[in-house]
Amino acid sequence: MTLNMDIVAAIIFALALIHTFTAKSFETLAHKHPRHAGLFHLLGEVEVVFGFWAFILIGLLAVFAGGDKAISYVESRQYTEPLFVFVIMVVAASRPVLSVVRNMILFVANLMPMNRMIAQIWLSMALVPLLGSFITEPAAMTIAALLLAPLVFNQKIPEWLKYASLGVLFVNISIGGTLTSYAAPPVLMVATAWQWDSAFMATTFGWKAAVAVLINSTVLSYMLHKHIAQIKVSKDTVKERKIPLMVSMIHMLFLIGVILFAHHPVLFFGLFLLFLGFTQAYERHQSPLILKEGMLVGFFLAGLVVLGGMQQWWLQPIVSRLEPLELFFGATALTAITDNAALTYLGSLIVGMSDEAKYMLMAGAVTGGGLSIIANAPNPAGVSLLKGGFEEGSVGAVALLLGALPPTIVAAILFLI
Repeated sequence: MTLNMDIVAAIIFALALIHTFTAKSFETLAHKHPRHAGLFHLLGEVEVVFGFWAFILIGLLAVFAGGDKAISYVESRQYTEPLFVFVIMVVAASRPVLSVVRNMILFVANLMPMNRMIAQIWLSMALVPLLGSFITEPAAMTIAALLLAPLVFNQKIPEWLKYASLGVLFVNISIGGTLTSYAAPPVLMVATAWQWDSAFMATTFGWKAAVAVLINSTVLSYMLHKHIAQIKVSKDTVKERKIPLMVSMIHMLFLIGVILFAHHPVLFFGLFLLFLGFTQAYERHQSPLILKEGMLVGFFLAGLVVLGGMQQWWLQPIVSRLEPLELFFGATALTAITDNAALTYLGSLIVGMSDEAKYMLMAGAVTGGGLSIIANAPNPAGVSLLKGGFEEGSVGAVALLLGALPPTIVAAILFLI
């Protein structure tokens, strides 16, 4: 029996997408059927979905195409991004790094003529995503999520408003990385091929993204204002043991080193091992590292790499046949069901694309980066860190889509100017 493995891979990819949109229902089943709660909790973990279906694809490849071909395909994939996201999440979420960023946010918030907590939320939603252009999007997502978790993603905030906040965060992170040519995964995929440097990105995309980020953050902060007034942060959570300046500086150097070697996994993973040793040596200045959350996100992205590698046969014809304006809206919509970096990578393979088409493809890819968990590489990191603040400890894909639509429309309008 022979099978067209491209079609099989497309079917498995579709099943993985359906699983992503229904993951929250598995958490409900876990409560109804406690005997099999462990299995349902596993299937309800959004971060597990693509890794789970990737193993099914590998198994089918081995059965119908041969074990050697299955292994050859898996080893032909590029896993630098999943590894980098895992490492940057753990380093950026370490207590000394978060303490430095939190103190900066608090200092600026105290200077702003508004409620201090609202100022912190606004800065976390606006400033941190724009910093993602310099410290990379996964690092910005990790820092913003951990800063926002106690303020916005708690039981005192209505569920719909938490999804609106998550949508704004995801969209702002996706577009906020366009001020430079190295921080956003979809930009990285084309920067060399299309000769786009940081100056070009800032003047062509960055200023529009910054305006959209400020609008989205301001509107959301206004919506949150009356609810935030009900939240009281205990002094114990505000005050923390002072971290020696040298420890904080070394952590920041580790963060900078990982960012500088983002395309060299041997080097940044070597730095990560040194980082683990340092945190163990100075354990009294640390909080528990988010190793589990980082590994789950890495597993998710690695699964997406495996599954996405066999979707080019149907994605590229769609991308190549669209007119520039159609390409913008098509890329925005397609990003909801596939990683935006995959879309721009496919675009980089198309010969003879006009400058207008290149712009529209990139603009659409980053605009749609908040519509789903898989739309942008840092999104799974945000979900992993914030899902505990939602009902049943899970993020619903449809609710996220609805929450992300308004900030997506704002970004679309700015990029179409």
